[in-house]
Amino acid sequence: MKIHYLDNNATTRMDDEVLKAMMPYMTDNYANASGVYSFGQDARKAVEDARAVTAKFFNADDPREIIFTSGGTESDNIAIRGAALANAAKGKHIITSAIEHHAVLNVCKALEKEGYEVTYLPVDKYGVVNPDDVKKAIRPDTVLISIMAANNETGSIQPVAEIGAIAREQKIIFHTDAVQAAGKYPIDVKAMNADLVSISAHKFYGPKGVGALYIRKGVKVSAIMQGGHHENRKRPGTENVPGIVGLAKACSVAMDSFKNPKAHEKVKMLRDKLQAGIFEKIPEVILNGHPENRTENTLNVSVKFIEGEGMLIQMDFEGICASSGSACTSGSLDPSHVLLAMGLDHGTAHGSIRFSLSKYTTQEDIDAVLKALPPAVEKLRNMSPFWKNRVTA
Repeated sequence: MKIHYLDNNATTRMDDEVLKAMMPYMTDNYANASGVYSFGQDARKAVEDARAVTAKFFNADDPREIIFTSGGTESDNIAIRGAALANAAKGKHIITSAIEHHAVLNVCKALEKEGYEVTYLPVDKYGVVNPDDVKKAIRPDTVLISIMAANNETGSIQPVAEIGAIAREQKIIFHTDAVQAAGKYPIDVKAMNADLVSISAHKFYGPKGVGALYIRKGVKVSAIMQGGHHENRKRPGTENVPGIVGLAKACSVAMDSFKNPKAHEKVKMLRDKLQAGIFEKIPEVILNGHPENRTENTLNVSVKFIEGEGMLIQMDFEGICASSGSACTSGSLDPSHVLLAMGLDHGTAHGSIRFSLSKYTTQEDIDAVLKALPPAVEKLRNMSPFWKNRVTA
């Protein structure tokens, strides 16, 4: 059976150039980058070259502002917990939003148990944070603001530059989880007014298990793990040299794509075709997220009167991979916290399905969804008492 993969916000296929760049550091130059001998120093050079490329990807001033991590979750944890602990003398108040990834929400909840206070900002019907709400939530003891760049479920892009400017004016540390933005549009820490920025390689054609955290020079962040001297003592542990090289190559490929945006335009065109086809073929469908200001690859819809899990199972029989809610909560029976925050009722939120495309998505993949989804919806609705009551009322 041919696989039609439309779950790229969960993970992407690795770019061939990325794999090619990584291979020598898995087979030939496999040394520990902390080795003092020349074999180890060759690996160290690869790490530092990768750091320079990654710094350019962020538009950072200094490669030393980049630390390599195991991915977005670790980057978020170091940024939030590390900044909170290092600046606790100033205060213990944190501002975030109700639609953040659980890598942000759960570390905030853990900090609440340790005496910190957290304000969870609401969002509008499109899932977008209002900068005025950020400004109103600031207190004298606010030490950190963390608002994501783009939402993983809906793709809605947040006004991080404006929020960052507010934070900078008030001398408050600003962190943004840019995991879903990276590779889709340029990440410019200066334009964002950001102090801390998290990314993860596997979300933009890099390897799993590696990410990066930008820490602006002068920003105090404590280590949250103890160990060796690695990564400016912010993230101890032997560096994942092949992964780091792969992350840098993914950054390089992304930067090249921004100079020649045809691939990005193709992804958006296919997404819009999928959206138009779904709304044409299936009644009672709601678009979740901003209709325009969202990542080019993301389409999240709620099909009323049925559950998203049922649609996923039916489409899986046809080789179609999509998701209902975020990848990290796919095992949960609870509706998406993002969609609930946007004002959807539980039933409608349960009927959500997310399609996320990539540069490898084809017209054939879109056609497969538009062929499989309508009959799947019809089958599930025929078994749904909610649908029957609705159409016979």
